[in-house]
Amino acid sequence: MSSKPPANFWRRTNMGQDVLLPISVFLGLLVIWEAAVQLFNIPVYLLPAPTVIWTETVAIASTIGNHTLATLGTVVVGFFISFAISLPLAVFMTSSPLISSAIYPLLVLTQSIPKVALAPILVVMLGANELPRLVITFLVAFFPLVIAIAVGLLAVPDELIELGRSLKASKFQELYRIRLPYAVPFIFSGLKVAIALAVVGAVVGEFVNADKGLGYMIITATAFFKVPVAFGALILLSIMGVVLFQVVVIIERIFFPWSAANQENTIA
Repeated sequence: MSSKPPANFWRRTNMGQDVLLPISVFLGLLVIWEAAVQLFNIPVYLLPAPTVIWTETVAIASTIGNHTLATLGTVVVGFFISFAISLPLAVFMTSSPLISSAIYPLLVLTQSIPKVALAPILVVMLGANELPRLVITFLVAFFPLVIAIAVGLLAVPDELIELGRSLKASKFQELYRIRLPYAVPFIFSGLKVAIALAVVGAVVGEFVNADKGLGYMIITATAFFKVPVAFGALILLSIMGVVLFQVVVIIERIFFPWSAANQENTIA
């Protein structure tokens, strides 16, 4: 008779570790934050209490909702553009060592330029519209993604490649049936990093040029010393990053369950 705990036991355990524990820690930090502000009588313009942040943010819920949607749109569009360019670029880079040697330094160069310094130049070049913000979001997100995809495509064991070639597989079949499936875990690792960085890129763009968005709201709120509103926008940005990250995780678990690290099956 097997002595292993039932599968639902591990499911409950994982839920406690993955969901309940982080929520408990977060709520505990909020309580400590609230108590510290009250105990030391910290001014609102320096560090508002969580209750004050909640009250003032809810009071402008419709306004902050519109700004949240604006930032979310920039993040999602920039993220999808980065993926649409990163995938074929990674395939192109891994097709030849010569091509990789020619392109890789250019990719590193694009990442060595501070995006905050580049944003005003893009506004002059592209105009005061949504396009500079999308470009900044793309530039921030695509580098880790293209590197992760390239590493995944090159990580295929030589035995699999030799097996495919022995079966007369074409270059496209080798890519589609061997390299891409093997690279899926690497791709999703890159996607998780890219979606988090896309939020950062969108906010950087909004700091420089925007008339809407959570980044724009932080700038305007701090200019008028509405620090609780700025904190509320900052918290919403954090929540947005976490939610989008989890969306990528869920997509991986639904469409590529063999790729996701399934702790339940491993322990069981």
